[in-house]
Amino acid sequence: MTTILAIESSCDETSASVCVDGKILSNFIANQAVHEKYGGVVPELASRAHMQHIVPVVDAALKTANTSLQQIDAVAFTQAPGLIGSLLVGTQFAKSLSLALDKPLIAVHHMQAHVIANLIPEKKPAFPFLCLTVSGGHTQIVLCESPAKLKVIGETIDDAAGEAFDKSAKLLGLPYPGGPLIDKYAAQGDPNRFKFPEPQIPGLNFSFSGLKTSILYFLKNAGTANVYKEEFTADEATQKKFIEENLADICASIQNRIISILLNKLKKAAAETGITNICIAGGVSANSGLRKALTALGEKMQWQTFIPPFEYCTDNAAMIAMTAYYKFLEKDFANLSVSPSARAEWS
Repeated sequence: MTTILAIESSCDETSASVCVDGKILSNFIANQAVHEKYGGVVPELASRAHMQHIVPVVDAALKTANTSLQQIDAVAFTQAPGLIGSLLVGTQFAKSLSLALDKPLIAVHHMQAHVIANLIPEKKPAFPFLCLTVSGGHTQIVLCESPAKLKVIGETIDDAAGEAFDKSAKLLGLPYPGGPLIDKYAAQGDPNRFKFPEPQIPGLNFSFSGLKTSILYFLKNAGTANVYKEEFTADEATQKKFIEENLADICASIQNRIISILLNKLKKAAAETGITNICIAGGVSANSGLRKALTALGEKMQWQTFIPPFEYCTDNAAMIAMTAYYKFLEKDFANLSVSPSARAEWS
């Protein structure tokens, strides 16, 4: 029996999970409400909150799994990427625990873990599969041949899909985190009311910076004739009134375009590789519009689609634990000289 304690601290969630032989027994997450008034995550506040949360979160994960530290066979942690201060808290805690218990240490890449989250539910994809991984900092298409053999075949060349959601929400005056609010209002709106351009990026790569700019100018000119040029700027009162009167339709139209960009590239990747097992992962995979659109596209294309439960979409230690389990089987251990990295590549 292999028991792994995993810790996730890449951004503003402190999470711990216990995994036994590839089965998740606990997955505790402590969120940080302190960032709401700042409109985004403040790195210094995030690292301080991790120091406050990590001991009680680990304790709760162990108790829920009815497991003691003495029963742990390995300690896993998120090594990269993320906020360096946040990563340091989890890294140092895991290293200290590994040393004290004299147990192996397993370093996990955060984005690899998002992909592997699809292997947590009982209904899991067969290899090979494609995974569309979308979060606030990353947008990738990953070709997965085994838990240890993952290859990025497409990624954003500038901004991530999650950032496009959050920045659009900020332009609309919505509070942080704004991505889920766009999803909420979009459910009440007409996705075809306003037309936003789709970037023509060759291959399987993505781009969202141009879309963000077009949304900015669209709002600045209060949607007049769908003009996206800076010189057509309405006064602030007109802009505010336009947003208030058309919020649901604007959100639905923005979400519709982001989703179409994602799924058009995924469709292309499936055609090029011939793979029909399709997954999504990452924080943006919790978006209800994306989940519905992928399900519908999968039925149309005769794909086998896999969507993780909500608790495994956002940052969580269960995905770190599951990834670590496969690393344990391969004896892929780290030594105590390992250090966190804000931008480490993994494929």
